[in-house]
Amino acid sequence: MAETFDGEASEAAARYAQAVFDLAKDSKALDAVEQDFAKFSAAWRESADLREAARSPLIEPQDKARALTAVAAKLGASELGRNLIGVAALNRRASDLPGIFSAYRALVARERGARQVEIISARPLGEAEKSAIIEGLKQQLGARVEAETSVDASLIGGFVVRVGSRQFDASVKSKLDALRLALKSA
Repeated sequence: MAETFDGEASEAAARYAQAVFDLAKDSKALDAVEQDFAKFSAAWRESADLREAARSPLIEPQDKARALTAVAAKLGASELGRNLIGVAALNRRASDLPGIFSAYRALVARERGARQVEIISARPLGEAEKSAIIEGLKQQLGARVEAETSVDASLIGGFVVRVGSRQFDASVKSKLDALRLALKSA
């Protein structure tokens, strides 16, 4: 799997997310900024070069900010989305962008009265499968659910659901790992 956005954000990422959330809420741009981050997240997952550039200590923060802002502009990001990405890079927090985006999505979901969840499956989920998982989560959490899905073939089969710091693992890989551990200790 290339790169996933963690459900848990660092303290710094949470502060950046809260700041951009407050600004976006004041300017009634919550959805626009969420779309900006979704586009940038997709580019981040697809491009190893983008991830490496953002994390490289050899690239000066000003150059990194210009480059990442240019990528965001090319993706059609709003001014607020571009500014957040640029400020994070200037402050040497470009590697925290995934956590910032994740924390922002959670804040927006909470604002809508929903819970943000991540569903990682061994193969792409069909609509019926995704709906069944989301329905089960709604009942468990007692709230509306906004799900982001991704694929990780290393799971072999099944899926993993992350809700904040909690994780439910129904993957074949985890079952095989547990069996392997049990056999070692026997």
